Amino acid sequence: MAIRFARADDFDAIAAITNHYIATTSVHFGYDPVPAGELRDAWQGKPAYVWLVDAADDGAVRAYAKSGPWRDRAAYRWTVETGIYVADGARGRGLGGPLYGELLRELAARDFRSAVAGVTLPNEPSLRLHARLGFELVGTFRDAGFKLGAWHDVAWFQKPFRGPVSAGGGS
Repeated sequence: MAIRFARADDFDAIAAITNHYIATTSVHFGYDPVPAGELRDAWQGKPAYVWLVDAADDGAVRAYAKSGPWRDRAAYRWTVETGIYVADGARGRGLGGPLYGELLRELAARDFRSAVAGVTLPNEPSLRLHARLGFELVGTFRDAGFKLGAWHDVAWFQKPFRGPVSAGGGS
């Protein structure tokens, strides 16, 4: 296992992994394949955020974990949205935990206050992974998306990197 920061030449593989989920599952709510250039532009356009890959010994990307803004308004800049995708042939090999864990460590070091992640239901492996990495369930949006002929709920998780914020504002 070789976890490293994503490079521009990784995005053909990242798009292939993403497009498998778009075409065959409800895990990703996209309907149309995403071009590698669109993902590369999202990565290059937000340098404060982290994209990591897990590469095999031959350099092939087997999984990626990404982060980006949760919401656009300035007050939200301390919260980051995360995601992880493992190539179809590499699932079940224990790649997700170390890769996602490294992403979370890097985000905490960059002074984000928390990470949030949405998990389309049902998805037991993703629920277990988020729980194992310290995410807490904060709510579920019912019938949040329609894909592959069915409505799907999305469970939302949050992982704090710092202690809770006082609603009183302090003195």
